[in-house]
Amino acid sequence: MPHLNFHHLRYFWIIATEGSMSRAARRLNVSPSSLSVQVKALEEQLGQQLFERVGRTLQLTEAGRIALDYAGSVFKSGHELIETLSGLRQGRQLLRVGAAATLSRNFQISFLKPLIGRKDVELIIHAGLFEDLLQLLDAHKLDLVLANQPAAPDSIRNFENTLIDEQHVSLVSRKPPKRKAFRFPQDLAHTPIVLPGRGSAMRSAFDALLGSSGIVPIIAAEVDDMAMLRLMARESGGVTLVPSIVVIDELRSGTLVERARLDTLREQFFCVSQQRRYPNPLVAELIGARGLRVAR
Repeated sequence: MPHLNFHHLRYFWIIATEGSMSRAARRLNVSPSSLSVQVKALEEQLGQQLFERVGRTLQLTEAGRIALDYAGSVFKSGHELIETLSGLRQGRQLLRVGAAATLSRNFQISFLKPLIGRKDVELIIHAGLFEDLLQLLDAHKLDLVLANQPAAPDSIRNFENTLIDEQHVSLVSRKPPKRKAFRFPQDLAHTPIVLPGRGSAMRSAFDALLGSSGIVPIIAAEVDDMAMLRLMARESGGVTLVPSIVVIDELRSGTLVERARLDTLREQFFCVSQQRRYPNPLVAELIGARGLRVAR
Protein backbone atom coordinates (compact mmCIF):
# COMPACT_ATOMS: atom_id res chain seq x y z
CA MET A 1 0.00 0.00 0.00
CA PRO A 2 1.59 3.34 -1.03
CA HIS A 3 2.54 5.64 1.85
CA LEU A 4 1.36 9.25 1.65
CA ASN A 5 3.61 11.83 3.28
CA PHE A 6 1.12 13.89 5.33
CA HIS A 7 3.83 16.42 6.15
CA HIS A 8 4.10 17.25 2.45
CA LEU A 9 0.30 17.20 2.10
CA ARG A 10 -0.05 19.73 4.91
CA TYR A 11 2.44 22.06 3.22
CA PHE A 12 0.49 21.79 -0.04
CA TRP A 13 -2.82 22.44 1.78
CA ILE A 14 -1.49 25.60 3.46
CA ILE A 15 -0.04 26.94 0.19
CA ALA A 16 -3.38 26.32 -1.55
CA THR A 17 -5.42 27.97 1.22
CA GLU A 18 -3.03 30.93 1.53
CA GLY A 19 -2.88 31.32 -2.25
CA SER A 20 0.79 32.25 -2.14
CA MET A 21 4.07 30.44 -1.58
CA SER A 22 5.55 33.40 0.30
CA ARG A 23 2.54 33.79 2.64
CA ALA A 24 2.54 30.06 3.34
CA ALA A 25 6.29 30.18 4.05
CA ARG A 26 5.79 32.99 6.58
CA ARG A 27 2.95 31.10 8.24
CA LEU A 28 5.04 27.93 8.50
CA ASN A 29 8.25 29.80 9.35
CA VAL A 30 10.23 28.10 6.58
CA SER A 31 11.89 29.41 3.44
CA PRO A 32 9.92 29.49 0.16
CA SER A 33 12.59 27.36 -1.49
CA SER A 34 12.27 24.68 1.20
CA LEU A 35 8.50 24.75 0.78
CA SER A 36 8.83 24.39 -2.98
CA VAL A 37 11.01 21.28 -2.52
CA GLN A 38 8.35 19.71 -0.25
CA VAL A 39 5.57 20.35 -2.79
CA LYS A 40 7.74 18.98 -5.60
CA ALA A 41 8.23 15.79 -3.59
CA LEU A 42 4.44 15.45 -3.17
CA GLU A 43 3.88 16.00 -6.89
CA GLU A 44 6.41 13.29 -7.71
CA GLN A 45 4.70 10.88 -5.33
CA LEU A 46 1.26 11.60 -6.81
CA GLY A 47 2.57 11.72 -10.37
CA GLN A 48 0.64 14.94 -11.00
CA GLN A 49 1.44 18.65 -11.16
CA LEU A 50 -0.57 20.40 -8.43
CA PHE A 51 0.20 24.06 -9.20
CA GLU A 52 0.87 26.09 -12.30
CA ARG A 53 2.28 29.59 -12.26
CA VAL A 54 0.23 32.27 -14.00
CA GLY A 55 2.15 35.52 -13.92
CA ARG A 56 3.13 36.02 -10.29
CA THR A 57 0.37 33.86 -8.89
CA LEU A 58 0.01 30.15 -8.26
CA GLN A 59 -3.11 28.45 -9.52
CA LEU A 60 -4.29 24.92 -8.79
CA THR A 61 -4.38 22.46 -11.62
CA GLU A 62 -7.31 20.08 -11.93
CA ALA A 63 -5.27 17.50 -10.00
CA GLY A 64 -4.47 20.19 -7.42
CA ARG A 65 -8.16 20.94 -6.87
CA ILE A 66 -8.85 17.24 -6.32
CA ALA A 67 -5.91 16.98 -3.91
CA LEU A 68 -7.07 20.07 -2.01
CA ASP A 69 -10.54 18.57 -1.53
CA TYR A 70 -9.06 15.38 -0.11
CA ALA A 71 -6.57 17.30 2.03
CA GLY A 72 -9.36 19.41 3.51
CA SER A 73 -11.26 16.26 4.49
CA VAL A 74 -8.13 14.72 6.02
CA PHE A 75 -7.23 17.71 8.18
CA LYS A 76 -10.83 18.43 9.16
CA SER A 77 -11.14 14.84 10.38
CA GLY A 78 -7.89 15.19 12.32
CA HIS A 79 -9.10 18.42 13.92
CA GLU A 80 -12.40 16.76 14.80
CA LEU A 81 -10.57 13.83 16.39
CA ILE A 82 -8.46 16.14 18.56
CA GLU A 83 -11.48 18.22 19.61
CA THR A 84 -13.46 15.07 20.41
CA LEU A 85 -10.84 13.22 22.39
CA SER A 86 -8.97 16.07 24.09
CA GLY A 87 -11.94 16.91 26.30
CA LEU A 88 -12.37 13.37 27.58
CA ARG A 89 -11.11 12.23 30.93
CA GLN A 90 -10.60 8.63 31.84
CA GLY A 91 -13.94 7.11 32.80
CA ARG A 92 -15.89 10.28 31.97
CA GLN A 93 -17.74 11.65 28.96
CA LEU A 94 -17.96 15.32 28.04
CA LEU A 95 -20.96 16.96 26.37
CA ARG A 96 -20.68 20.55 25.15
CA VAL A 97 -24.10 22.15 24.73
CA GLY A 98 -24.95 25.45 23.09
CA ALA A 99 -28.19 27.09 24.22
CA ALA A 100 -29.81 29.97 22.35
CA ALA A 101 -30.44 32.98 24.55
CA THR A 102 -34.08 32.95 23.48
CA LEU A 103 -34.59 29.42 24.81
CA SER A 104 -36.39 28.57 28.05
CA ARG A 105 -34.04 27.55 30.89
CA ASN A 106 -36.76 25.20 32.15
CA PHE A 107 -36.77 23.44 28.80
CA GLN A 108 -32.98 23.12 28.82
CA ILE A 109 -33.07 21.45 32.23
CA SER A 110 -35.88 19.15 31.11
CA PHE A 111 -33.94 18.02 28.03
CA LEU A 112 -30.62 17.55 29.82
CA LYS A 113 -32.12 15.92 32.92
CA PRO A 114 -31.09 12.33 31.96
CA LEU A 115 -27.43 13.40 32.19
CA ILE A 116 -27.55 15.82 35.13
CA GLY A 117 -25.93 14.36 38.21
CA ARG A 118 -24.31 11.43 36.42
CA LYS A 119 -20.80 10.89 37.78
CA ASP A 120 -19.52 9.72 34.40
CA VAL A 121 -20.72 12.83 32.53
CA GLU A 122 -19.46 16.40 32.51
CA LEU A 123 -21.72 19.05 30.97
CA ILE A 124 -20.53 22.35 29.55
CA ILE A 125 -23.39 24.71 28.67
CA HIS A 126 -22.65 27.79 26.58
CA ALA A 127 -25.35 30.41 25.96
CA GLY A 128 -25.23 32.73 22.98
CA LEU A 129 -26.73 33.92 19.74
CA PHE A 130 -28.05 31.15 17.52
CA GLU A 131 -25.80 31.81 14.51
CA ASP A 132 -22.72 32.11 16.74
CA LEU A 133 -23.57 28.77 18.32
CA LEU A 134 -23.92 27.15 14.89
CA GLN A 135 -20.43 28.36 14.00
CA LEU A 136 -19.09 26.79 17.20
CA LEU A 137 -20.94 23.58 16.34
CA ASP A 138 -19.39 23.53 12.89
CA ALA A 139 -15.93 24.12 14.44
CA HIS A 140 -16.50 21.07 16.71
CA LYS A 141 -16.39 23.22 19.83
CA LEU A 142 -19.99 22.20 20.61
CA ASP A 143 -21.68 18.81 20.30
CA LEU A 144 -25.23 20.13 19.93
CA VAL A 145 -27.23 23.34 19.98
CA LEU A 146 -30.62 23.76 21.66
CA ALA A 147 -32.86 26.40 20.11
CA ASN A 148 -36.43 27.35 19.36
CA GLN A 149 -35.78 27.38 15.64
CA PRO A 150 -34.17 24.91 13.22
CA ALA A 151 -30.89 25.54 11.46
CA ALA A 152 -31.38 26.56 7.85
CA PRO A 153 -30.41 23.92 5.26
CA ASP A 154 -26.68 24.08 4.60
CA SER A 155 -25.06 21.59 2.22
CA ILE A 156 -21.59 22.43 3.52
CA ARG A 157 -22.14 22.30 7.28
CA ASN A 158 -24.54 19.32 7.29
CA PHE A 159 -26.72 20.40 10.20
CA GLU A 160 -29.38 18.00 11.46
CA ASN A 161 -32.55 19.33 13.13
CA THR A 162 -34.52 17.20 15.57
CA LEU A 163 -37.87 18.56 16.77
CA ILE A 164 -37.82 17.71 20.46
CA ASP A 165 -41.06 19.21 21.71
CA GLU A 166 -43.85 21.69 21.12
CA GLN A 167 -45.41 23.80 23.86
CA HIS A 168 -48.55 25.90 23.83
CA VAL A 169 -48.28 29.66 24.26
CA SER A 170 -50.27 31.70 26.75
CA LEU A 171 -50.90 35.20 27.98
CA VAL A 172 -50.01 35.30 31.68
CA SER A 173 -50.10 37.96 34.37
CA ARG A 174 -50.11 38.48 38.10
CA LYS A 175 -53.39 37.47 39.66
CA PRO A 176 -55.86 40.32 39.02
CA PRO A 177 -57.75 41.83 42.02
CA LYS A 178 -61.00 40.67 40.52
CA ARG A 179 -61.08 37.31 38.81
CA LYS A 180 -62.32 38.46 35.46
CA ALA A 181 -62.13 36.49 32.25
CA PHE A 182 -59.64 37.90 29.78
CA ARG A 183 -61.12 38.48 26.34
CA PHE A 184 -58.60 37.82 23.63
CA PRO A 185 -57.87 39.79 21.56
CA GLN A 186 -60.30 42.56 22.56
CA ASP A 187 -58.71 43.33 25.96
CA LEU A 188 -55.32 43.92 24.37
CA ALA A 189 -56.66 47.24 23.12
CA HIS A 190 -56.25 48.63 26.67
CA THR A 191 -54.00 46.09 28.48
CA PRO A 192 -50.20 46.55 28.17
CA ILE A 193 -48.37 43.48 26.87
CA VAL A 194 -44.79 42.22 27.12
CA LEU A 195 -43.73 40.40 23.97
CA PRO A 196 -40.80 38.29 22.74
CA GLY A 197 -38.45 40.19 20.44
CA ARG A 198 -39.27 40.68 16.77
CA GLY A 199 -37.89 38.01 14.52
CA SER A 200 -38.76 35.03 16.69
CA ALA A 201 -41.20 32.52 15.21
CA MET A 202 -43.55 32.94 18.17
CA ARG A 203 -43.60 36.74 17.81
CA SER A 204 -44.18 36.55 14.06
CA ALA A 205 -47.12 34.18 14.54
CA PHE A 206 -48.59 36.40 17.25
CA ASP A 207 -48.27 39.54 15.10
CA ALA A 208 -50.02 37.76 12.23
CA LEU A 209 -52.80 36.57 14.53
CA LEU A 210 -53.35 39.99 16.04
CA GLY A 211 -53.07 41.74 12.69
CA SER A 212 -56.08 39.87 11.37
CA SER A 213 -58.17 41.09 14.32
CA GLY A 214 -57.49 44.79 13.77
CA ILE A 215 -56.35 45.26 17.39
CA VAL A 216 -53.30 47.50 17.97
CA PRO A 217 -51.58 46.32 21.18
CA ILE A 218 -50.02 48.54 23.84
CA ILE A 219 -46.49 47.13 23.91
CA ALA A 220 -44.88 47.58 27.32
CA ALA A 221 -41.64 45.80 26.40
CA GLU A 222 -40.03 43.51 23.84
CA VAL A 223 -37.60 40.96 25.27
CA ASP A 224 -35.37 38.46 23.45
CA ASP A 225 -34.05 36.62 26.51
CA MET A 226 -36.49 34.09 27.99
CA ALA A 227 -35.13 34.48 31.52
CA MET A 228 -35.82 38.22 31.32
CA LEU A 229 -39.25 37.57 29.78
CA ARG A 230 -40.04 35.43 32.82
CA LEU A 231 -39.00 38.24 35.18
CA MET A 232 -41.00 40.80 33.21
CA ALA A 233 -44.08 38.60 33.47
CA ARG A 234 -43.72 38.65 37.27
CA GLU A 235 -43.17 42.41 37.48
CA SER A 236 -45.34 43.77 34.70
CA GLY A 237 -48.79 45.08 35.47
CA GLY A 238 -50.09 43.82 32.14
CA VAL A 239 -49.94 40.47 30.37
CA THR A 240 -46.97 38.62 28.88
CA LEU A 241 -46.87 36.34 25.85
CA VAL A 242 -44.81 33.32 26.82
CA PRO A 243 -44.60 29.53 26.43
CA SER A 244 -46.08 28.01 29.59
CA ILE A 245 -42.91 26.01 30.31
CA VAL A 246 -40.98 29.25 30.84
CA VAL A 247 -43.17 30.23 33.81
CA ILE A 248 -44.28 26.78 34.96
CA ASP A 249 -43.04 27.32 38.54
CA GLU A 250 -44.86 30.65 38.83
CA LEU A 251 -48.08 29.15 37.49
CA ARG A 252 -47.88 26.27 39.97
CA SER A 253 -47.22 28.60 42.91
CA GLY A 254 -49.92 31.08 41.89
CA THR A 255 -47.46 33.95 41.41
CA LEU A 256 -48.74 34.10 37.85
CA VAL A 257 -52.03 32.97 36.31
CA GLU A 258 -52.92 32.06 32.76
CA ARG A 259 -55.25 34.68 31.32
CA ALA A 260 -55.65 33.21 27.84
CA ARG A 261 -54.26 30.15 26.08
CA LEU A 262 -53.53 30.75 22.41
CA ASP A 263 -54.05 27.27 21.03
CA THR A 264 -53.13 28.28 17.48
CA LEU A 265 -49.63 29.36 18.58
CA ARG A 266 -46.98 26.78 19.42
CA GLU A 267 -43.37 27.17 20.50
CA GLN A 268 -41.09 24.54 18.97
CA PHE A 269 -37.86 23.29 20.51
CA PHE A 270 -35.04 21.85 18.40
CA CYS A 271 -31.82 19.98 18.96
CA VAL A 272 -29.36 20.91 16.22
CA SER A 273 -26.50 18.48 15.70
CA GLN A 274 -24.17 17.64 12.83
CA GLN A 275 -23.14 14.62 10.82
CA ARG A 276 -19.71 13.65 12.13
CA ARG A 277 -17.16 10.94 11.67
CA TYR A 278 -16.81 10.70 15.47
CA PRO A 279 -20.26 11.61 16.91
CA ASN A 280 -20.64 12.13 20.63
CA PRO A 281 -22.75 9.17 21.85
CA LEU A 282 -24.39 11.36 24.50
CA VAL A 283 -26.21 13.30 21.77
CA ALA A 284 -27.91 10.12 20.51
CA GLU A 285 -28.61 9.13 24.12
CA LEU A 286 -30.46 12.37 24.86
CA ILE A 287 -32.48 12.21 21.65
CA GLY A 288 -33.20 8.52 22.19
CA ALA A 289 -34.40 9.22 25.75
CA ARG A 290 -37.33 11.11 24.18
CA GLY A 291 -38.03 8.38 21.67
CA LEU A 292 -36.89 10.59 18.81
CA ARG A 293 -34.63 10.12 15.83
CA VAL A 294 -32.34 12.65 14.22
CA ALA A 295 -34.08 14.36 11.31
CA ARG A 296 -31.88 14.73 8.23
